Amino acid sequence: MTTAAKETKAQKVERLKRAKNPWEGLEEIRRFAREGFGSIPPEWIGTYFRWWGVYTQGDGAGVTGGQGGEGRALQRFMVRIRIPNGMMSSQQLRAIADLTRRHANGIADLTVRQNIQLHWVTIESLPEVLEGLWQVGLNTTGACGDVVRNVTGCPVAGVDADEIVDASPLVLEVSRLLAGNADFYNLPRKFKISITGCRVWCPYPEINDIGLTALTRVVGGKPEVGFSLRVAGGLSAEPYLGARLNAFVGWNQVLPVVKGIAELFRDSDVLREHRERARLKFLFLRHGWTADRFLAELQERIGFSLDPAVEEHPPDDVYRDHVGIHAQKQAGLSYVGAVALRGRVTAAQMQSAADLAERFAGGELRATNMQNLLVVSVPTINAESLAQEFDAIGLKVGGSAFWRGTVACSGTEFCKLAITETKSFSRWLVEEMEERLPGFDQHLKLHVTGCPNSCGQHWIADIGIEGKKIKVQGRMVDAYYFCVGGALGLHQSTARPIGYRCPATEVPDALERLLGQYMEQREPGENLRRFFARHTDTELREFLAGEALPAVPRDLPDLTRIAAQSAGGIGD
Repeated sequence: MTTAAKETKAQKVERLKRAKNPWEGLEEIRRFAREGFGSIPPEWIGTYFRWWGVYTQGDGAGVTGGQGGEGRALQRFMVRIRIPNGMMSSQQLRAIADLTRRHANGIADLTVRQNIQLHWVTIESLPEVLEGLWQVGLNTTGACGDVVRNVTGCPVAGVDADEIVDASPLVLEVSRLLAGNADFYNLPRKFKISITGCRVWCPYPEINDIGLTALTRVVGGKPEVGFSLRVAGGLSAEPYLGARLNAFVGWNQVLPVVKGIAELFRDSDVLREHRERARLKFLFLRHGWTADRFLAELQERIGFSLDPAVEEHPPDDVYRDHVGIHAQKQAGLSYVGAVALRGRVTAAQMQSAADLAERFAGGELRATNMQNLLVVSVPTINAESLAQEFDAIGLKVGGSAFWRGTVACSGTEFCKLAITETKSFSRWLVEEMEERLPGFDQHLKLHVTGCPNSCGQHWIADIGIEGKKIKVQGRMVDAYYFCVGGALGLHQSTARPIGYRCPATEVPDALERLLGQYMEQREPGENLRRFFARHTDTELREFLAGEALPAVPRDLPDLTRIAAQSAGGIGD
């Protein structure tokens, strides 16, 4: 007798997606709220809730506390709020603060895709949270799941004094077109889009499935604004920086082009065979696609040809955290950027930020992909006073390079796939580095990610540290593996794994040694990227360790490697 083949994880997810559009399940969610957590079937827990921006929350132990590549879950949820272009009003932020206070233990996280995440939400509270968001024009639709995620853009769109064009209207149009659209509820995997009109590429187009960056060409002696197009970028355990297509995308072509690429992805059945190889980038990494082939397929699908690309000018080592007081294009106005260290904010801080935005400006706020918060269109005469008020509530308008440059994923505090705790660790690390290197004067992107999936984007950081576990005196402890030299823009490159890891408690020592060597040896005007580029992995390992050491592999033991491959991370 023939034994039926066991259903793979990919086959199971594809079967569940074919069976139901989760966006049609609102009444089921309301029923679960009435009947309690025990009434929720496994397919909702493991799959369908994600389409609503909802994940079960980990128990604090992360992946190593569970089995099969996933940690144990609590009967609580993470709820991710979709905020296109990071743009929100004081009324919306105040509503989020109120929901956070009443349903999420008073804390929330700003994410690297301009979203806000709540934690500790019960199933009984979930409908009230969703309805509270809808009442102020916000939602969670498509913030997770195999769908188009939050569409990101420049957080100072429309006010940036040096922007080529305000592209935020396109961000909002694309979001309205695709978020909650039943034609796109069943993609092979997550799908990320960024559209920016700024010159410094704030939303990191290189790591998005679609990255559109504004540029100008001259036609008939007149300037015309359009976009350069990159496709298939992504990080996770196998990073790929997006391929630029030989195409100039006009303003009025953006929507059909974006829709065409989403359809191409949706209809790529080869990407549905393996969950760990289902992102658009794997057409290039595994299936032999080239930029020319992609463009040809796209043009056939949309029914018109795109003009050839024109020269672009990628940003050259530009630091883009938007922190501080900056003049806007509008005379007499400024924007004020405050650091939410490692993205963590309290309900009280959000309430205060909303109040301050109304008191000192017109109530317009923006979230950034470095996990910070801005108030825009502040009368310049009020900017210093607003900055002082931000400082008073713990959101610094400034700070050290470490305070400004540290980014962290959720870590084991909430994530079932994480290996290490990241949020408290990151705060401690910043405080240690400020005490050890008070005079450090170089912009720094220091990214902390709790597992190989790179939700903390360690591949694009000056220094990216990836969570591991190692045995110390007979017990397993948090540890980090170092990657250096990541960059986007003109010098795009993923960070180099250099073969050094150490317990989390020793990370400040290693960074102090490495950055101390940089300060002693740097050439005039040399930044960290160039310093790392002119040193070998062996030399950098020695700087970190304080002694010559052989390289150690980046790969993890089987359990955590399975987590990286099978899950792909819960990052947004």
